[in-house]
Amino acid sequence: MKLHDLRPAKGGGSKPRKRLGRGIGSGLGKTSGKGHKGQNARSGGGVRPGFEGGQMPLARRLPKRGFTNINKKQWAIVNLDTLNNFEEGTLVNSELLIETGVIKARDLVDGLRVLGNGDLNVKLTVQANHFSKSAAEKIEAAGGKAEVI
Repeated sequence: MKLHDLRPAKGGGSKPRKRLGRGIGSGLGKTSGKGHKGQNARSGGGVRPGFEGGQMPLARRLPKRGFTNINKKQWAIVNLDTLNNFEEGTLVNSELLIETGVIKARDLVDGLRVLGNGDLNVKLTVQANHFSKSAAEKIEAAGGKAEVI
């Protein structure tokens, strides 16, 4: 199969585009489907999105809930049980975690946060922006180091 062989599925697919103002026989000649005069017939005519002719718009009729915290931090989160996959004595930092696919680079906005879910069985040096108390304790107990960067 080649690109020029591709066809839409039977019964579905693409419609031909409207060719406006191409004569009376096309069905879209003269006023090009805009009707006679009025705001929507003019060039640049029409109303802004959400405008309901002066009626109170839906977005303003509905109750508002909650708020957006402008100081919210977006951490890339890693739990201790995930770190068991690394070799003994490895330096674990955000670059290594991205390289191995544990975290995504887009999640690393405000830094790396290590949480204490699970147990750590290998001795590692972990560099992160933040450690939970339990995570730091478990890393130290396994013989590793928790370095805040």
